[in-house]
Amino acid sequence: MIALLDYGAGNVRSVQKALEAVGGEVSLVASAGKMRDASAVVLPGVGAFDDCVNAMEKQELLDGIREFINTGRPFLGICVGYQALFESSEEFNSCAAGLGVFEGNVVRFSDNGIKVPQIGWNQVKILRPECPVLKGIPSGSYFYFVHSYFPQPAEKGVVATRTTYGDTFASSAWRDNVFATQFHPEKSQKNGLRLLKNFVELAS
Repeated sequence: MIALLDYGAGNVRSVQKALEAVGGEVSLVASAGKMRDASAVVLPGVGAFDDCVNAMEKQELLDGIREFINTGRPFLGICVGYQALFESSEEFNSCAAGLGVFEGNVVRFSDNGIKVPQIGWNQVKILRPECPVLKGIPSGSYFYFVHSYFPQPAEKGVVATRTTYGDTFASSAWRDNVFATQFHPEKSQKNGLRLLKNFVELAS
C-alpha cells in the first residue's frame, strides 16, 4: 500500500488517480500511525511552504515522515512536498522550519523579466540517469510546472535533474530512498506516468 499524505493539499485526488493508473494501491493517510505499514509514502503539495508545513505539524505528520524515511522505504515529494523536505523557505517571509531531509533553502525566481509563477511545460536535463524513478525517461523530456519558488540544495550531489526558467534550478532531487520533484508528474502525461510507475515498482 502506498500512503498518500492528506493534509489539505488541493491536488491529492489527481495524484491518487495517477498512481492508481500505473498500478499503485493507494490509501489516503492523515496521521503518522497509518504510515508505518505502508510500502511507500507520497507527499503532494500545492500552495505556500508555511501552509504545508504548519498543516502537517498540526496532524503530527512531520516526525512520522522522518521516521518513515529512516526505514529506507521509498518516499516521493511533489512540488511543495519537494520544497518541504528542505530546511527553510523565503516565501512570504516564512517562519516555518522544513523537514531538513535535504540541506538548503527555498528561494524565489530572480527578477529577470520572466513571468512568475512558471506555469506550463518545461524541459528537464537529467544529471543522474541512474536514479530509479527516472528509468526510461530521456534527458530533455518535458514536465508540467506550477511554482514561483524552488529549492537550492546545499549538497549538489543530490540534484537529479535541472531546468532553466530564467534561473537554472534543481527540478528534482534524489538521495537513497527519497525522491522529490518540483514538477507535477501527475500532470505530465506520458513522462509523468512513467516516473510514477517507476516509483510504484520500487514500492512493490
